Amino acid sequence: MSPETRRGLVHDIWVQLPFLAWLVVLWVLLWHQFTPLAFVTGLVVAVFVTRVFRLPTVELSGRINVWYAFLFVVQFLWAVVRGALSVTIQVFDFRRQPGAAIIAVPLRYADDLIMTHVSVTSSLIPGSLVIEADRDRGILYLHVIGVHTKADVEEFRAEVLRWERRIVRALGTPAQYHALRADALRLAPRVLSERGETKGAQDPRREGR
Repeated sequence: MSPETRRGLVHDIWVQLPFLAWLVVLWVLLWHQFTPLAFVTGLVVAVFVTRVFRLPTVELSGRINVWYAFLFVVQFLWAVVRGALSVTIQVFDFRRQPGAAIIAVPLRYADDLIMTHVSVTSSLIPGSLVIEADRDRGILYLHVIGVHTKADVEEFRAEVLRWERRIVRALGTPAQYHALRADALRLAPRVLSERGETKGAQDPRREGR
Protein backbone atom coordinates (compact mmCIF):
# COMPACT_ATOMS: atom_id res chain seq x y z
CA MET A 1 0.00 0.00 0.00
CA SER A 2 1.45 3.32 -1.08
CA PRO A 3 1.79 6.24 1.39
CA GLU A 4 -0.79 8.22 -0.56
CA THR A 5 -3.32 5.37 -0.35
CA ARG A 6 -2.61 4.91 3.35
CA ARG A 7 -3.11 8.61 4.06
CA GLY A 8 -6.33 8.59 2.07
CA LEU A 9 -7.61 5.59 4.03
CA VAL A 10 -6.75 7.21 7.37
CA HIS A 11 -8.43 10.46 6.32
CA ASP A 12 -11.51 8.55 5.17
CA ILE A 13 -11.79 6.71 8.49
CA TRP A 14 -11.29 9.95 10.44
CA VAL A 15 -14.01 11.73 8.46
CA GLN A 16 -16.44 8.82 8.91
CA LEU A 17 -15.70 8.41 12.64
CA PRO A 18 -18.34 10.92 13.88
CA PHE A 19 -20.98 9.24 11.72
CA LEU A 20 -20.00 5.82 13.06
CA ALA A 21 -20.36 7.13 16.60
CA TRP A 22 -23.73 8.71 15.82
CA LEU A 23 -25.03 5.50 14.24
CA VAL A 24 -23.95 3.53 17.30
CA VAL A 25 -25.79 5.99 19.55
CA LEU A 26 -28.94 5.70 17.41
CA TRP A 27 -28.69 1.90 17.54
CA VAL A 28 -28.44 1.91 21.34
CA LEU A 29 -31.37 4.34 21.62
CA LEU A 30 -33.40 2.21 19.23
CA TRP A 31 -33.04 -0.92 21.36
CA HIS A 32 -33.15 0.91 24.71
CA GLN A 33 -30.25 -1.22 25.92
CA PHE A 34 -27.08 0.45 27.18
CA THR A 35 -25.06 -2.77 27.28
CA PRO A 36 -21.71 -3.89 25.82
CA LEU A 37 -23.58 -6.23 23.45
CA ALA A 38 -25.72 -3.37 22.14
CA PHE A 39 -22.59 -1.26 21.63
CA VAL A 40 -20.72 -4.00 19.74
CA THR A 41 -23.68 -4.89 17.51
CA GLY A 42 -24.28 -1.18 16.87
CA LEU A 43 -20.65 -0.74 15.87
CA VAL A 44 -20.84 -3.72 13.49
CA VAL A 45 -24.04 -2.37 11.90
CA ALA A 46 -22.53 1.13 11.62
CA VAL A 47 -19.41 -0.16 9.87
CA PHE A 48 -21.51 -2.32 7.55
CA VAL A 49 -23.82 0.57 6.63
CA THR A 50 -21.02 3.09 6.03
CA ARG A 51 -18.92 0.68 3.95
CA VAL A 52 -21.61 -1.13 1.91
CA PHE A 53 -24.17 1.66 1.45
CA ARG A 54 -21.54 4.28 0.89
CA LEU A 55 -22.72 7.88 0.42
CA PRO A 56 -20.79 10.99 -0.61
CA THR A 57 -18.74 12.36 2.25
CA VAL A 58 -20.40 15.19 4.17
CA GLU A 59 -17.98 17.89 5.21
CA LEU A 60 -18.13 18.52 8.94
CA SER A 61 -18.10 22.04 10.31
CA GLY A 62 -14.77 21.55 12.07
CA ARG A 63 -16.21 23.39 15.06
CA ILE A 64 -17.72 22.22 18.31
CA ASN A 65 -18.56 24.27 21.37
CA VAL A 66 -18.36 21.98 24.40
CA TRP A 67 -20.49 24.21 26.63
CA TYR A 68 -23.32 24.61 24.13
CA ALA A 69 -23.11 20.88 23.33
CA PHE A 70 -23.50 20.09 27.03
CA LEU A 71 -26.47 22.45 27.29
CA PHE A 72 -28.01 20.83 24.22
CA VAL A 73 -27.75 17.34 25.75
CA VAL A 74 -29.32 18.48 29.03
CA GLN A 75 -32.13 20.35 27.26
CA PHE A 76 -32.73 17.40 24.94
CA LEU A 77 -33.02 14.90 27.81
CA TRP A 78 -35.45 17.19 29.62
CA ALA A 79 -37.48 17.62 26.41
CA VAL A 80 -37.70 13.81 26.03
CA VAL A 81 -38.99 13.42 29.59
CA ARG A 82 -41.43 16.32 29.21
CA GLY A 83 -42.64 15.00 25.85
CA ALA A 84 -43.21 11.52 27.25
CA LEU A 85 -45.24 12.93 30.13
CA SER A 86 -47.24 15.15 27.78
CA VAL A 87 -48.08 12.25 25.46
CA THR A 88 -49.07 10.07 28.41
CA ILE A 89 -51.40 12.75 29.77
CA GLN A 90 -53.03 13.22 26.37
CA VAL A 91 -53.55 9.48 25.94
CA PHE A 92 -55.35 9.13 29.28
CA ASP A 93 -57.31 12.37 28.97
CA PHE A 94 -60.68 10.97 27.83
CA ARG A 95 -62.39 14.36 27.91
CA ARG A 96 -61.08 15.32 24.48
CA GLN A 97 -59.17 13.88 21.58
CA PRO A 98 -55.52 14.89 21.25
CA GLY A 99 -55.26 17.19 18.29
CA ALA A 100 -52.81 16.43 15.51
CA ALA A 101 -51.37 18.40 12.63
CA ILE A 102 -48.70 18.32 9.95
CA ILE A 103 -46.55 21.40 10.36
CA ALA A 104 -44.03 22.84 7.91
CA VAL A 105 -40.98 24.40 9.55
CA PRO A 106 -38.65 26.45 7.30
CA LEU A 107 -35.18 26.24 8.81
CA ARG A 108 -33.03 29.37 8.76
CA TYR A 109 -29.40 28.27 9.03
CA ALA A 110 -29.46 24.60 8.10
CA ASP A 111 -27.29 22.82 5.59
CA ASP A 112 -27.64 19.06 5.06
CA LEU A 113 -25.85 18.20 8.29
CA ILE A 114 -27.75 20.63 10.53
CA MET A 115 -31.04 19.64 8.91
CA THR A 116 -30.28 16.01 9.73
CA HIS A 117 -29.49 16.86 13.35
CA VAL A 118 -32.71 18.87 13.70
CA SER A 119 -34.73 16.07 12.10
CA VAL A 120 -33.32 13.40 14.40
CA THR A 121 -33.72 15.59 17.48
CA SER A 122 -37.34 16.44 16.68
CA SER A 123 -38.21 12.82 15.92
CA LEU A 124 -36.66 11.48 19.13
CA ILE A 125 -38.78 13.80 21.28
CA PRO A 126 -42.14 12.08 21.94
CA GLY A 127 -45.08 13.77 20.28
CA SER A 128 -43.45 14.75 16.99
CA LEU A 129 -42.06 12.92 13.98
CA VAL A 130 -40.43 14.18 10.78
CA ILE A 131 -42.32 12.73 7.82
CA GLU A 132 -40.59 14.62 5.00
CA ALA A 133 -37.60 16.90 4.47
CA ASP A 134 -37.42 19.34 1.57
CA ARG A 135 -33.67 19.61 1.13
CA ASP A 136 -33.77 22.22 -1.62
CA ARG A 137 -35.89 24.70 0.34
CA GLY A 138 -34.71 23.70 3.81
CA ILE A 139 -38.18 22.80 5.10
CA LEU A 140 -39.08 20.03 7.54
CA TYR A 141 -42.59 18.58 7.67
CA LEU A 142 -43.51 17.10 11.04
CA HIS A 143 -46.51 15.20 12.31
CA VAL A 144 -47.32 16.58 15.76
CA ILE A 145 -49.88 15.59 18.38
CA GLY A 146 -51.29 17.88 21.01
CA VAL A 147 -52.07 20.69 18.58
CA HIS A 148 -55.48 22.37 18.88
CA THR A 149 -55.07 26.01 17.82
CA LYS A 150 -53.01 28.13 15.47
CA ALA A 151 -51.11 29.37 18.51
CA ASP A 152 -50.10 25.76 19.25
CA VAL A 153 -48.81 25.44 15.69
CA GLU A 154 -46.74 28.61 15.96
CA GLU A 155 -45.38 27.56 19.36
CA PHE A 156 -44.24 24.19 18.00
CA ARG A 157 -42.68 25.82 14.94
CA ALA A 158 -40.79 28.21 17.24
CA GLU A 159 -39.64 25.26 19.35
CA VAL A 160 -38.13 23.50 16.32
CA LEU A 161 -36.33 26.72 15.37
CA ARG A 162 -34.98 26.91 18.93
CA TRP A 163 -33.54 23.42 18.49
CA GLU A 164 -31.96 24.55 15.24
CA ARG A 165 -30.30 27.49 17.02
CA ARG A 166 -29.05 25.24 19.82
CA ILE A 167 -27.51 22.84 17.34
CA VAL A 168 -25.89 25.67 15.35
CA ARG A 169 -24.38 27.04 18.57
CA ALA A 170 -22.97 23.63 19.42
CA LEU A 171 -21.96 22.21 16.03
CA GLY A 172 -22.62 24.74 13.28
CA THR A 173 -20.02 26.14 10.94
CA PRO A 174 -18.40 29.47 11.84
CA ALA A 175 -20.48 31.14 9.12
CA GLN A 176 -23.72 29.72 10.53
CA TYR A 177 -22.76 30.73 14.07
CA HIS A 178 -21.89 34.30 13.00
CA ALA A 179 -25.18 34.56 11.09
CA LEU A 180 -27.05 33.39 14.19
CA ARG A 181 -25.30 35.96 16.39
CA ALA A 182 -25.94 38.72 13.87
CA ASP A 183 -29.66 37.90 13.80
CA ALA A 184 -29.77 37.80 17.60
CA LEU A 185 -28.14 41.23 17.86
CA ARG A 186 -30.44 42.63 15.19
CA LEU A 187 -33.58 41.33 16.90
CA ALA A 188 -32.54 42.14 20.48
CA PRO A 189 -33.71 45.83 20.43
CA ARG A 190 -37.06 44.84 18.96
CA VAL A 191 -37.61 42.14 21.61
CA LEU A 192 -36.69 44.52 24.43
CA SER A 193 -39.02 47.17 23.00
CA GLU A 194 -41.91 44.72 22.77
CA ARG A 195 -41.33 43.56 26.33
CA GLY A 196 -41.27 47.15 27.54
CA GLU A 197 -44.52 47.95 25.77
CA THR A 198 -46.16 44.85 27.21
CA LYS A 199 -44.98 45.65 30.71
CA GLY A 200 -46.18 49.23 30.41
CA ALA A 201 -49.59 48.12 29.20
CA GLN A 202 -49.93 45.73 32.15
CA ASP A 203 -48.76 48.21 34.83
CA PRO A 204 -51.83 50.01 36.27
CA ARG A 205 -49.65 52.58 38.01
CA ARG A 206 -48.46 53.90 34.65
CA GLU A 207 -52.02 54.15 33.39
CA GLY A 208 -52.99 56.27 36.39
CA ARG A 209 -50.15 58.74 35.92
